[in-house]
Amino acid sequence: MFSLSRQTFFASMKQTLPISFALVGVAGLALLAEAPAQALTYRTALAPEIAGAAGTGLSTIRILEPSNQMKINIAFSGMTGSATRAHVHGPTAAAGVGNAGVMSVVPSFPDFPVGYPNGTYQGTFDLLASTTYNPSFIAANGGTASGARSAFLAALADGKAYLNVHTTTFPAGEIRGFYAATPAPGTVSVLGVGAALGWSRRLRRRQAAAG
Repeated sequence: MFSLSRQTFFASMKQTLPISFALVGVAGLALLAEAPAQALTYRTALAPEIAGAAGTGLSTIRILEPSNQMKINIAFSGMTGSATRAHVHGPTAAAGVGNAGVMSVVPSFPDFPVGYPNGTYQGTFDLLASTTYNPSFIAANGGTASGARSAFLAALADGKAYLNVHTTTFPAGEIRGFYAATPAPGTVSVLGVGAALGWSRRLRRRQAAAG
């Protein structure tokens, strides 16, 4: 049977570990290179907002700043009534709590799946188009789509924006959730790169010290 002595094993590990960690770092950098530039992502879990309501859901908003696009995804299920509309509300007075007016397009997102207690939605919006926002929200923010865009993005960044899905049973809203920023694409890769290169350097220093 093939076997290695303890000394041979550790000598081999000292030689291969730095290479392995370096490869991990390179892989992390490759993933980072593939990540879209200047993309911000916000997510929320949707839950009942009033006694007697039911249902759950998830929503993601992705802001692509170079093109001024907003991509929104919504999934919901198990509500007591059929969906009638959905909006992004804000800004609330404090992060994560309270109520506020509708910021997004009214009466609802175009082609939102109404008439069902379960559904999914995907939409893409131009952040500099007046049709993306509630007219009253535009009026309250300088009267321009640019002003509405700035206020909308600030509400998201501050944790003061929430998605609300309204139903036939609860016209004022059955499920909702506040958006929160998620790590930018590549953040985990960067951490992996740092850890890998750090371990690699320490092992090389130990090797040099051991002669």
